[in-house]
Amino acid sequence: HRVVLMAGLGYAFTETNPSLRRRLLRFVIKQMYRAALRRADAVLFFNPDDLREFCEESIIHPEQAVLLGGTGVDLTQFSPQPPVLSPVTFTLAARLLREKGIEEFAEAARLIKQRYLNTRFLLLGGLDTNPGSLREVEVRRWVDEGVLEWPGHVPDVKPYLMQTSVYVLPSYYREGVPRSTQEAMAMARPVITTDVPGCRETVIDGINGFLVPPRNLGTLVEAMERFIRQPDLIITMGQASRKLAEERFDVQKINAIILQAMGF
Repeated sequence: HRVVLMAGLGYAFTETNPSLRRRLLRFVIKQMYRAALRRADAVLFFNPDDLREFCEESIIHPEQAVLLGGTGVDLTQFSPQPPVLSPVTFTLAARLLREKGIEEFAEAARLIKQRYLNTRFLLLGGLDTNPGSLREVEVRRWVDEGVLEWPGHVPDVKPYLMQTSVYVLPSYYREGVPRSTQEAMAMARPVITTDVPGCRETVIDGINGFLVPPRNLGTLVEAMERFIRQPDLIITMGQASRKLAEERFDVQKINAIILQAMGF
């Protein structure tokens, strides 16, 4: 049995209006995928947008495609935690790539802190070799300004999620389904994320958080302000996140789909 897992389409597929260079790169990568996946018995996808694109572009046959819905989280390891209502704390955990919406997060933090002094912003993640990576001097500037806290790459995200009121991922990177968001949801944290492939699978807008357009600072700030002005949303939407994590991201359920695809 040949089974392939497509984690997410990444850098080459991120831009909606790509440059000539990136269009060429995308074309070459699609040809390589087509050749590599021709003999696969099953191709596993984390989100329906990637699955649809691979079928519509005839990179794979529809009968090869299997939708997982996410990497899955051990719901016993990532258990619900009491809501954090003061100070209201927004956390983003990601590789420090521009496409992950890091600059939008920092700019939103700067604007929010001008209006609401008693707020915290945590940025978790290390610098990266990817072409879209931020430079350390840029991140240090935000820290020195007092805009956000940056512990860098952390070996265990749980202690930071315990301090978190709302998890934020304003990404426009071509994600599979972000693992960090699944973990935050399992710990009963509401989510603000973008209405783009992968990210949109983690939020039912208005139920466990808010979906915002990518690269839209105004809407991101508005969504953050709603949690500051209505802290009861931190409680109710956090509970809805945990429920959604149990329905969509239970690692036991996802592992069962993988084993079935592998013929076990």
